Amino acid sequence: METPLTTSRPVVAAPPRCWVPRGVYAPQTDTRLLRRAMYREAITERTDVLDLGTGSGVLAVEAARLGGRVTAVDISWRAVAATWFNALLNGQTLRVRHGDLASAVPGRRFDLVVANPPYVPARDETPPVGAARAWDAGPDGRLLIDRICDTASTFLRPTGALLLVHSHLCGIDATLARLAGAGLRAEVVDRTRLPFGRVLRSRLGWLRARGLTADGTTEELVVIRAEHI
Repeated sequence: METPLTTSRPVVAAPPRCWVPRGVYAPQTDTRLLRRAMYREAITERTDVLDLGTGSGVLAVEAARLGGRVTAVDISWRAVAATWFNALLNGQTLRVRHGDLASAVPGRRFDLVVANPPYVPARDETPPVGAARAWDAGPDGRLLIDRICDTASTFLRPTGALLLVHSHLCGIDATLARLAGAGLRAEVVDRTRLPFGRVLRSRLGWLRARGLTADGTTEELVVIRAEHI
């Protein structure tokens, strides 16, 4: 059964201003979907927020504009620089850390964690390099998603929540099951469908051969929310 799109807390502000250098993931539909879900969380000046794989930092900046105490993490130095710049551009203060997911903030726990990791299935089994690191995630698209699911309970506070966005191509049910296996209650809280973009169109034959797409024209993006049971 499909989950309807709901917005109990409407987005009233215009998106933050955002500078995106070459090699850094530019805000797209998945970013906007996650932003909408983030607005439904009760972010206040007492909310510690972690943005995993922040990219341009636009979601980290948005969380700071809502009043949160925000830490943004990315393994790309260009993304770290872009996040610093975009925070200044929008008059916000962030903690920005360079590192691999939550290993950049060891021992810390957060009230809200948002993540828009790479999730596009890719032919090459070796870790991607260059700009493709922002979207390619191994043959099943789960190179980072599984790591986030498996460790989420270690960086969420007892009443904290994880918001994770990805495509149906890497398995919605697989993510729900993985989070449940890690001791978290998870559900799809938002979804949208859109035409394949340039990257997916370029590997359409491979995706069909692997049975990852039926019609080969559209993908569904979902936001999954998880919390401690």
